[in-house]
Amino acid sequence: MPKRSPLADKLDEVRETIAAAAAKGRRDPRDVTLIAITKTAAPEQIREIVQLGVSDLGESRVQQLTQRAAQLNEFHQRRMQHGDATVPEKLRWHMVGHLQRNKVKSLLPLVQVIHSIDSLRLAEELDAQAAKIEKRQAVLMQVNASEESKKSGVAVGAAVHLAEQIDSMPHLQLLGLMTMAELSENEKAVRHAFVRTREIFDEMKWHKIGGASMRHLSMGMSHDYRIAVEEGATMVRIGTALFGGKSNDHDESDD
Repeated sequence: MPKRSPLADKLDEVRETIAAAAAKGRRDPRDVTLIAITKTAAPEQIREIVQLGVSDLGESRVQQLTQRAAQLNEFHQRRMQHGDATVPEKLRWHMVGHLQRNKVKSLLPLVQVIHSIDSLRLAEELDAQAAKIEKRQAVLMQVNASEESKKSGVAVGAAVHLAEQIDSMPHLQLLGLMTMAELSENEKAVRHAFVRTREIFDEMKWHKIGGASMRHLSMGMSHDYRIAVEEGATMVRIGTALFGGKSNDHDESDD
């Protein structure tokens, strides 16, 4: 029997934690998408995680996403041509970090979901650039639910209004909300950010913002994803718990 790799073991641990947290919240763990954040990963680790069945990959900076998507998409096509049953049929790239308007054009052709819409100006630029390539871009709106001054995200009080504006844009599809809890050992404070985000999400659903597409809460990273799943996360962004390395979780670039 071949020896299991450390990455396979870590992936099992993460999936088991997600399953236990989902069970606590009386939810199906299959409703939680694991996004592997590749920031601290070596190229061979990224290839391995894909061969372990992870199809959703995330990056926090446009340049890194561009480079890694090109490398991995080539690897993926090669494996598919050789009939490699271990790789998923399709890879999905997620932009999870702070996005500048001047980087939108180069990002759009590569990315399936953008998690970090935090202003009307950014949304307008995305809508305009998506129109040029005839794409309807899936997005999440980032909410600063922990109300930290150095953190990106729309203020809690302005969230519903901005969501309404995003929802009116023809080339954007609003899927839900994203948040980052504060980096803290205080579980109550961490949980509060996730609960608050879920409450805002429920309010938007009540207002019928986003329609049937409004289904996702992107919450939780390596240090707090268990709590996030307990509080309703449908997407978790996991980097260092899988790949190791030093995490700069809250430098606005995600896990």
